[in-house]
Amino acid sequence: MSWLRALKETARSGLKVERKRLEPLIALRAAAGLALVAGTSLVLFGPLVAVSSAFGAFQAAIATFQRSWRPRPVLALISGATLAVSTFVGYLTAAHIALFVVLVALWTFGAGLAWTAGPTAGIIALSNVAIMLVTVTLPTSVAGAAGHAAVIAVGGVVQAALVVLFPVRRWGAQRDALADALSAEAGYARRLRQDPTVPFDPAPLMHARGAAAVTEREARRRPAELHGTRGIAERIRPVLASLADPAVGVPAEGRERDRVRELLDAAGSVLDAAARAVRHGDPVKVAPAALAALRTPDTGAVLTGPPRRAAIRLAALLDDVLETAQGAGTGDADAVPHRRRPPLWALLPGALRAMRAELRPGSPILRHALRVSVVAAVGYLLGAALPFGHGYWAPLTSVMVMRPDFSQTYARSVARFGGTLVGVGAATAVVQALHPDVYAGAAMAVVCAFGMYLVMSTGYAAASVFISAYVVFLLGMGGEDWAQTVPERVLLTLLGGVLAMIAYAVYPAWETPRLRTRLADWLAADGRYAAAVVDCYARPVDRDRTAVREALLAARDARIAWREAAEKARHEPVRHRGLSRAAAESAAEALAQAGRVAMLMEAHIPERGAPPVPAATDLARALRTATGQAGKAVRDRRAPDWGPVRDVLASWQTPPAEGVPDAVLHSAATMLLAALQDVSESLTDEAPRPHEPR
Repeated sequence: MSWLRALKETARSGLKVERKRLEPLIALRAAAGLALVAGTSLVLFGPLVAVSSAFGAFQAAIATFQRSWRPRPVLALISGATLAVSTFVGYLTAAHIALFVVLVALWTFGAGLAWTAGPTAGIIALSNVAIMLVTVTLPTSVAGAAGHAAVIAVGGVVQAALVVLFPVRRWGAQRDALADALSAEAGYARRLRQDPTVPFDPAPLMHARGAAAVTEREARRRPAELHGTRGIAERIRPVLASLADPAVGVPAEGRERDRVRELLDAAGSVLDAAARAVRHGDPVKVAPAALAALRTPDTGAVLTGPPRRAAIRLAALLDDVLETAQGAGTGDADAVPHRRRPPLWALLPGALRAMRAELRPGSPILRHALRVSVVAAVGYLLGAALPFGHGYWAPLTSVMVMRPDFSQTYARSVARFGGTLVGVGAATAVVQALHPDVYAGAAMAVVCAFGMYLVMSTGYAAASVFISAYVVFLLGMGGEDWAQTVPERVLLTLLGGVLAMIAYAVYPAWETPRLRTRLADWLAADGRYAAAVVDCYARPVDRDRTAVREALLAARDARIAWREAAEKARHEPVRHRGLSRAAAESAAEALAQAGRVAMLMEAHIPERGAPPVPAATDLARALRTATGQAGKAVRDRRAPDWGPVRDVLASWQTPPAEGVPDAVLHSAATMLLAALQDVSESLTDEAPRPHEPR
């Protein structure tokens, strides 16, 4: 993609306003906390302290909107405390510009490294730096700075208390994650009716898995319908695939296929009903026709062998889904297995080790930290040198828009400038028309904050409109001249956005050159997953489903990492010299097919005590060897060689009887080899053709 086209695409993306479900009650609660803190400070301590307290409450509320499964009160407390420390340290050095610039550079460098712990930590850390640049401009003494820091911390405490005292849709995020996973499986079942080999997107299930991690105390308080449903949904996924696939199931057409389509449609209806019940906490309501289709007695007369076993298994699992989705049959909550989430203090050593590990050449996080620290320091110096005043708007903009990847940085820069232009202009027009006093200005700031909380999920451009207006009204409370708002702040915002763009162009961290590594990781992970499944055929007596589960999760993580990398690379103005876009897409489709075949094999793992499949041991060993070497070959720009797998299949005498584990495994392994060969063809052809399912 050329630079001109990349700029057009990112500008369009930044100005886009998405249609999202709004949460007015949550936005109202956050705005009420801001009004309580700012109003009390205004009455008791005056406008300057009120401005600081309002910034603290404002940022603490923003932290509770971040995508994290941590309790929202904890995020508010962390945000308020860290912003208070940042503000106090900033006050101590603000009088010495050289010392303050060094502090800003070091503070932003640490905030940039905080992305190692995840986007939530990175966003909170950089937002604290941005707000510190504003709050240190308020005149005060050292003792007054301590007071300002204290009221900022109080703002976080108030927002946390409101979340506890006035919960809105308790466990709502976890309900949505689980309901989305069930809805994704319902859509998968319906797509299988039309295309029996369609791949399954694991992202909703992985999202639900992250939401399922709770502490011991939370596990006892979690609603009953959130216990166990995800685990059942995980077991349904391979059963749906095996029931629909013609290679290990029923023929592509005929009476058996019609019965399978009926079962898949009924499964989609049941899963959708369970998703609605989980999302809203209502009783499960399933159409009688769907239940009748699953329980009709003619399944045994129409289906035989593995398809019949899959149909029976599907009906039993769907019954379990309905039972758990309505909160019945879960038993003692303490006895239900759950993913344990360690406390924050236990994660701190690991986070520090991860940050130290990123201090290496070529690390995208290190490059981001260096970029944002240099830009913040340069932006502050330029803003101070220009005759506009309020020079902090330039580094504030840079810190707020910069992200570790190209597309977000450029899109947010455009969105910030457009939102600032509209927000500052509108706020200044209101001020010029109404001439509000301090209390009216505070009320307008609260209204703008409510608007920002309400539309924050729809896009950064819409949120920037309200953020800019909020800052204008709030700083006006502190006695700043309203008339100087539009020209200086718009120009400095433009300067900050341009600095962010230039910094990424000069010192980039492109995702495109790492595509082959991501692809190799996905290939190796898929191979380990398939080998773990085949091991269960070799040793049904002591089969280890834990190893299969861990390999499956690793394969999903690798697939999602590839997809995120490919999405970032799609908008970058660089080209991979050893991997064309067509070849990457074709190889990705082939790997998705390989993962789907491994899922089919998992659905037909022999029961404990069944006779072992003799050739499974050699096949598992060949898969591990070949995929491990293939991953290295992909990184070295060589075509993978699947000779070991091909040799095992060539020496395998397929049993004459159909429906036994030997035949199922042989058929699936043949499909797996075909998918792996497609990966090799995609990476060796100069103009590869799109992958066609076999």
